[in-house]
Amino acid sequence: MHSTLPRLRESDFSAIRRGGLKTLQANLGYRCNLSCLHCHVAAGPNRTERMDRDTIDTILAVLARGGIETLDLTGGAPELHPDFRDLVTRVRALGVRVIDRCNLTILAEPGQEDLAEFLAAAGVEIIASLPGDLREAVEAQRGKGVFDASIAGLKRLNALGYGRGDSALVLSLVYNPQGPELPPAQRDLEAAYRARLAEEHDVRFDRLYTLANMPIQRFGSTLISKGQFDAYLQLLKAAHRADNLDSVMCRDLISIDWRGFVYDCDFNQMLDLPLRAGTRSRLHLRDLDVGRLPGLPIQVADHCYGCTAGQGSSCSGALAG
Repeated sequence: MHSTLPRLRESDFSAIRRGGLKTLQANLGYRCNLSCLHCHVAAGPNRTERMDRDTIDTILAVLARGGIETLDLTGGAPELHPDFRDLVTRVRALGVRVIDRCNLTILAEPGQEDLAEFLAAAGVEIIASLPGDLREAVEAQRGKGVFDASIAGLKRLNALGYGRGDSALVLSLVYNPQGPELPPAQRDLEAAYRARLAEEHDVRFDRLYTLANMPIQRFGSTLISKGQFDAYLQLLKAAHRADNLDSVMCRDLISIDWRGFVYDCDFNQMLDLPLRAGTRSRLHLRDLDVGRLPGLPIQVADHCYGCTAGQGSSCSGALAG
C-alpha cells in the first residue's frame, strides 16, 4: 500500500545525485505489533507484506561482494520476519555492520523472549524509537502502555551492555515531534533525554537522533484530515537549508522494499518513486550494478524538504548542529 498524496509528485526541490553506496536499507515487511500515528510506512498487526527467501538470499549475495558497510533493517517490526535471525547471523559473519530499527516493545512479544540476548550476542546496533521522554507524549503517538514497555525494553538492553559506551553494543534512540512542527535541536534534546531517563528510570543510551515527520502515509493522511497538510509543507520549505543537501542520506544509501525493488530512500519507497537507472522503470536488487550508482539522479519531491529543513533530518538524525 502506497501513499496517495499527489501534491508531492511535482516539486521545486533541488536536483541531487548519488555518491558511492555505503548502506543497504531493507524493509523486511509491514507487519508490526504497533500502529503508531506518525508511521510513514502505515505498518500494523494486520499487514501481511513480507520479504521472500529469494530476496533475502539476494541481499546476502550483494553484501558478500563487498563494498557495502551497513545493512539497515526496518519494517514494520523487522524482528517479526521469520528469517530475521538467520539473515542477521549470516550478514554479521560477512563482517558487515547490522542496524535493527527496533520499537522496543517487540522485545516482550510472545516468541521474542530471547530477542534481546540474540541481538547482543550478534553485536547488532539498535536504533529504537522513543518519541518522548514522558509517558503522555509517547502514548499519544504509539498507544497505551507503550511507554512502560519501552522502558522495560531499554532496561533489558542496558543489562546486556547496550547504551553504556561499548562500541560493540550501540543503542540509539529516535525522537520525532508530536505534530506538524520541526524537531528541537538534537544536542539539547539529547541532554534532556539523558538526564530524565537516567534520573527517573535508570536508563542509559548512546545517542539521540531527531527526525522530522514526513507528510506521507499515516502522518500525511492525518495532516489532510486536520487541514494542516499545506501549512506543514510550507513550514518545511521555509526552513530549507541548502547546506544540508551535501549530507542527505540518499546520497550513499539505497532502500529496498519487501519485494526487492530499489529506491533512493525509505520515504521514496512509500511514495512509489523508484530509483532511476537507465531505461528501467523499476529496478530489482538482483539486477543492481552498484558500481553504476555514483552520479545517478535522485528522485525528489516536496517531502524531501523534510530532510533539509532546519538542522536537517535523516535515518541517522540531524545533519547539522
